Amino acid sequence: MTGRPQNELFQKLSAHDFELLAPHLQSVELPANHILHHAGDSIAVVHFPCGPAFVSFAVPVEDDREVESLLVGREGAVGVPAGRGPSLAYSRIVVKVGGTVVRLPLRALEQAQQKSTSLQDLFARYAACQFAQLLQTAACNAAHSIEQRAAKWIIAAQEYIGGDEIPLTHEQLAGMLGVSRSYASRVIQMFKARRILATRRGAILILDAPALEASACACNGAVKKHFGEVLGGL
Repeated sequence: MTGRPQNELFQKLSAHDFELLAPHLQSVELPANHILHHAGDSIAVVHFPCGPAFVSFAVPVEDDREVESLLVGREGAVGVPAGRGPSLAYSRIVVKVGGTVVRLPLRALEQAQQKSTSLQDLFARYAACQFAQLLQTAACNAAHSIEQRAAKWIIAAQEYIGGDEIPLTHEQLAGMLGVSRSYASRVIQMFKARRILATRRGAILILDAPALEASACACNGAVKKHFGEVLGGL
């Protein structure tokens, strides 16, 4: 690899810490719907989404359904252990929007952390941020309407992609919200009637970003504020 990947965790590393990891990094191009882990898999590789790529955590529930509980993009990584011992995937982890993903063997990360307390600190802070993000998602699912949550997820996807065309189907949005496809379609139709969104095959178009922002809950902002407070000083 030449230069640092377009992932914010790599951007925060000192030159010395990046040199510890660089020989072990592998950049790959992964398509949408590529599965990184199934629930119960042993995690041996940490994945760092780069640029517009992002992945989702789909938690299985009854009736063979899944609910997406977390999106991870260039601000973070997938597979960072929260402590010592074996790391097992609790959910299915799948690429939502394809692009560049950097792989780092978990063993190589652990060995580098033994040589650098600043590396230990960075990934411990990130693991704490990801836990806070999960707590916020749980609170959001309990407190906010389907419409607010739909707007929140679409805004999050827009921020990762950096454009107003989101490659997201009604079925994928339904998975994010934990509702049926028909319910997700009704929500989209409501936004279309207000000229906030439009659709084309396999994508959602944002027509009025300020109105979409006004329709969303404040959970994305709360998570970003926490990330800034915990990781901003590194």
